[in-house]
Amino acid sequence: MSTKIDLDTKVKFLHGFAHKIRIQILESIKTEEKTVSQIVGELDGSQSSISQHLACLRGCGLIVGRQEGKYTYYSVSNQHVRDLLDMFDVVLDEVENDVACCSNHIV
Repeated sequence: MSTKIDLDTKVKFLHGFAHKIRIQILESIKTEEKTVSQIVGELDGSQSSISQHLACLRGCGLIVGRQEGKYTYYSVSNQHVRDLLDMFDVVLDEVENDVACCSNHIV
C-alpha cells in the first residue's frame, strides 16, 4: 500500500527529528514512558525547553502523552517510529564519516 505524501508534509515530519534535544527525547522515551521531570533530569535541560520540544514532537505525531493524576507520561507513538529511530542508527553507521565531514550542515 503506497500513498503519495505531500512533500511539504514530509519536510514537516522530518523537522521533528531535526534537533538534538528532540532526538535525545525520542531516544530517552523509545523503550519506556517518562514524565517531563524525568526527561528534564535525564537530559539536564530546562523544563521550558524540554516542554517546547515535547509539544513539537507531539504535534508531529511522533510521541503521545498519557495523563495519570497530575503527571503526563510521554512515550514514542508507535513501533514504526521506534523502528525509524533504529534505522537512523543503521544508516548512520554506514555514512557516519561522510556526515561528520559534511560542512553544509551545522549542528
